Amino acid sequence: MYLSVVVPCMNEEESIPGLVARLSQAITPWKDRAEIILIDDGSTDGTWAAIEAAKLSCPQIVGVRLSANRGHQIALTAGLEASQGARIFMLDADLQDPPELLTDMMFMMDRGFDVVYGRRSERRGETMFKKATAHLFYRFLNAMSDVPIPQDTGDFRLVNRRSLNAVLAMPEKARFIRGMFAWAGFKQVGIEYIRSPRELGETKYPLRAMMRFAIDAMTAFSTKPLKLATRLSFISLLMAGLMAVYVIYSLVVYQTAPGWASVVLAVSFFSGVQLLTLGILGEYIGRLYVEAKDRPMYFVSDDTRDVTQAPQRLRA
Repeated sequence: MYLSVVVPCMNEEESIPGLVARLSQAITPWKDRAEIILIDDGSTDGTWAAIEAAKLSCPQIVGVRLSANRGHQIALTAGLEASQGARIFMLDADLQDPPELLTDMMFMMDRGFDVVYGRRSERRGETMFKKATAHLFYRFLNAMSDVPIPQDTGDFRLVNRRSLNAVLAMPEKARFIRGMFAWAGFKQVGIEYIRSPRELGETKYPLRAMMRFAIDAMTAFSTKPLKLATRLSFISLLMAGLMAVYVIYSLVVYQTAPGWASVVLAVSFFSGVQLLTLGILGEYIGRLYVEAKDRPMYFVSDDTRDVTQAPQRLRA
């Protein structure tokens, strides 16, 4: 197998036919040595039926159905572990990232790059709020991260087998795939493209999911939030000391103490700092708790590939 295409799918029943048609066209030069792996991430609509129907007309289709919804990054991991190609192409089922860019990515990999990722030069069909928060997310993530992560990039990329094996060797359960490839290193290059608006279905990343994703990303690749918590603690102690000096000075000189407003302000400030610090610590402790349980990231309930040909890790 030369090329594996990995696509996580969650309630993408409407998008599957168009997705398969464009992917089939994009992989034409390597059609005899390619596979298209569609991962059904516990969909509640007819996504799995659409995958099975697509396989009838496209023999390159490999359908893998997870036993429950595990999230985009886990579904992507399941597809990467199922892939058998020397080169692996990743994209989402919504077709906002153009599969036709595969030819250019292949050309760059032929020139010696291990990872070729897509960088969004423009995001069409998205609200100003979405664009602004995405812009801030990547800048803030790089400011906090211990490893530089390419800005304005997603999981849309082509990787070779050795870079993928390096990422799959990382055992963490809270996955942040694009950051893991950045941490793994190797020779990487970006290709700019215009991201199209979603034509069918709804986004699987509402604000709440994006916030959870951002927290996972920061706690996975940086200890700076812990350092920030420590610094805030020292700053709060310093301010408490200064306020104590001010109160004592007022008692001695003016024979009075500050009123309730200053007391409420001080209590509110220090309470906020304490809660923020506890929240940061809680995120890291929560990650340790999840990792310590060492549960499998996913189970596969259905696989269209012959069980004797399916990778062993998919038979859990």
